[in-house]
Amino acid sequence: MRLRFIVSVAGSLAIAASCAPAALATGPGGVVAAPPTTTGAAHKPALHLAPVTSRTSSLVYHGPVYQRTATGEVIPYQPAAATPLAGPAIVGATASASAMTGGSAAGSANVAAPAAPAVPAAPAGPVARPQLLVPGALARYVNGLAAAPMSAPLAIQQIIWAGNELIGLPYIWGGGHASFVSPGYDCSGTVSFALHGASLLAAPEDSSEFMGWGSHGLGRWVTLFSNPEHAYMTVAGLRLDTSSADDPSNQQGPRWRPLRQGNPGFTVRHPLGL
Repeated sequence: MRLRFIVSVAGSLAIAASCAPAALATGPGGVVAAPPTTTGAAHKPALHLAPVTSRTSSLVYHGPVYQRTATGEVIPYQPAAATPLAGPAIVGATASASAMTGGSAAGSANVAAPAAPAVPAAPAGPVARPQLLVPGALARYVNGLAAAPMSAPLAIQQIIWAGNELIGLPYIWGGGHASFVSPGYDCSGTVSFALHGASLLAAPEDSSEFMGWGSHGLGRWVTLFSNPEHAYMTVAGLRLDTSSADDPSNQQGPRWRPLRQGNPGFTVRHPLGL
């Protein structure tokens, strides 16, 4: 009898223990246990990547443009008056004087001919240019210069402003390698100068060296394309290149150009963090 009583009590306790959590959960003051949660990787926002290809070669921009002054102030950009280019060659002094006076060449030999317009001398090296800025995250082409995006890091803006300093200089093989300052630049010398402008490169590199420079793949703002024969870079949606490939202007020498439709045959690198 006693054994049957003990077994009965033990069974009742087991049933009570198994039902207790449900009773506590549903009764007054009960706490419902939270279901187990799966702790996965935190959601990371997509990184901003500047474009490196484009289906259009148009660089037209009609938006607002600003300029960063030497004191760091940002003001609306007011382009300076363009320097007039030299006109056609002027006829010799005798013929010019005759045309001015309506007389013969012999009768107007002592009349001074008008001076020919001065032809601006070619720059002997990089030229300081206005530090242009535009709203947004893309660089824009403004009056032959690149305007840096306001939302870009300072290093990106400095790369763009440095690239502007080379516009108008000729292509010279090996230019920009013995020194960052040169009367002309080749492809990798151009890329080296622009990166040096943002303190990202201490010494010029050639196109083969750029194949192993920085980090692999596309950059957030800057991407370098290089192989043993050529190098160029895209910065915030513009291309700094000495080659006129995919550029309707066909202008030679270092300058900002439209993005290409593709960049096959090149190693792709970028500055760490950019």
